[in-house]
Amino acid sequence: MSKQQVVAEVSAKNVRAHAERIVKDIPHRAAGSENGRRMAEYSRDAMLAAGVSDTVMHELPAIVSFPEHAEFRALSPTQIAIQANTLGHSLETMPEGLSGELIYVGAGAIADFEGRDVRGKIILTELSYSPARHEKQRIAGLRGAIGAVMMNWGPPDNEAVPFGSVKPVWGNPTPENFKDEMPTIPCIGIARVAGLKLKEMCAAGPVRVWFRTHVENGWRPVQITVAELPAPDSPERGDFIMVGGHQDSWPGEAATDNAAGNSCMIELARVFKKHEKKLRRGLLFGFWTGHETGTMAGSAWFADKYWDKLRDHACAYLQIDQPSCLGTTIWHTTSNVELKKFHQREEKQILPKHQISWKRVAKSGDASFIGVGVPMMQGEGAFTEAELKATALATRGWWHHSIECTMDKVDWDWMQPHMRVYAAWLWELCTAPVLPFNYVPVAEQVIARLQELEKAGASVALDGVLATARALAAAAQKFDAAADAVRAGFEAGKGSEQKALLLNRAMKRVSRLVVPLMSSAIGKYGHDVYGYTPQTTMIPALYDIARLSKMPEGEERWMLQTKVVRDRNRVADTLSDAIGIIDDALARLV
Repeated sequence: MSKQQVVAEVSAKNVRAHAERIVKDIPHRAAGSENGRRMAEYSRDAMLAAGVSDTVMHELPAIVSFPEHAEFRALSPTQIAIQANTLGHSLETMPEGLSGELIYVGAGAIADFEGRDVRGKIILTELSYSPARHEKQRIAGLRGAIGAVMMNWGPPDNEAVPFGSVKPVWGNPTPENFKDEMPTIPCIGIARVAGLKLKEMCAAGPVRVWFRTHVENGWRPVQITVAELPAPDSPERGDFIMVGGHQDSWPGEAATDNAAGNSCMIELARVFKKHEKKLRRGLLFGFWTGHETGTMAGSAWFADKYWDKLRDHACAYLQIDQPSCLGTTIWHTTSNVELKKFHQREEKQILPKHQISWKRVAKSGDASFIGVGVPMMQGEGAFTEAELKATALATRGWWHHSIECTMDKVDWDWMQPHMRVYAAWLWELCTAPVLPFNYVPVAEQVIARLQELEKAGASVALDGVLATARALAAAAQKFDAAADAVRAGFEAGKGSEQKALLLNRAMKRVSRLVVPLMSSAIGKYGHDVYGYTPQTTMIPALYDIARLSKMPEGEERWMLQTKVVRDRNRVADTLSDAIGIIDDALARLV
């Protein structure tokens, strides 16, 4: 009965009350600003009021950005003054500004630069997340561009001028990646209506533009709020589910992004506190900062600082960012595939009349726990494919990252179903005797990707890795069946705590291996740059196999082959280690 109680008790009305206070009293919650601190204090005080006594506001140094307006003009063939914003972490131009020929490069992905010489030129690109702004900037800089103009998404007449950041480094930089992963060119954002006019001009002939940026980049103290609700008297003492979302924002109300998400977290804490004695796993709520202008500085710091705690006890991560956007009608979840069966079961029960979609999670948002190996999920209302096509893929609404992100952009009728889904997910994750994970789908994804690369990967013996992946699938089949049997025992009132503890420990250990393998190129102990192109594929470490297969013999190929062989070995070892954990658990279950 407890799940039904929790699902019934969460209140969109309470969520709205918090969101209204946040946007009214603390607009523009920039990391490193006074309002950024005030927001951290608000979330701290709200969690304490909800009864979560173990709530702490941490302060840390982070490299953040305070961008301002930009000055922008088309010089020829027609002179036009265009409103613009400097993008976060953009380079500052010289006082005389920057001028050059404007070249339209579509989405600004690697493939969009094929056949285009942008050396010494300024690029014009779409603002879709394919790739993210950070990756557009990085690719353009590597191709020799001297500046970037990014037009907003939305319908063709959208006049909202976007904010946003272009810092590729995930979290705070190290001495190494500060040299080669920080922004290299000035970047500005403009409205879609202006961008489409410039695109049309570029198609007709050469276009020259000029712009000047205004931005302050540097280190500031920033604050995150962390609240822990432990599970008393749990047989899995110390284990927890993380719930996270960023509390910093761009100018204005930033209602959907992310006052609404923070308010959902506060309400979930209030309800789960009432039922804490029934929890098997606790909850850890992270109100991150430095998301917008620090590229996940807060959550990355927490991952690094509390690595041991996360490695040993974090079971899953729910990210809540921009729930219940106005106009969304379908339910969309991104997740690590081992969670898919579980979360879709809950979604279908609560949203029987809604279309439900799913996509493999990519490392975006505050997904700073991929390296530790914590499986994650994020779900919220989404636009239809037709709506996205009509708005240049505005997945977060045409108002996203603009002054138009106001309270009227939150659908408060839709918020209650969101809260019910979140509550159902968390209740299952916090109370299930055996974690609701399945690993056959993991093995199937790995096999499918290796089959795609098998022919191109012949020179690095990828067939051997594929054989290991098939062995993993066989082991996972037995493992999932064993977990189902133990779950059935608990449902019949004859559950074995010893077997449950054994299975849950094995699941955590397997996740520590396969989550970073499937979603990170750099591996466990670092962070790929934000929006990194290889992360659009399964097993990003093998991304270069396709390029290697097309290269002629010579120095460049031999060096790349050396790298790819080592990446292949990492994949092979990881899969073998996962099989070892599963086999050991199965042997001990007998």
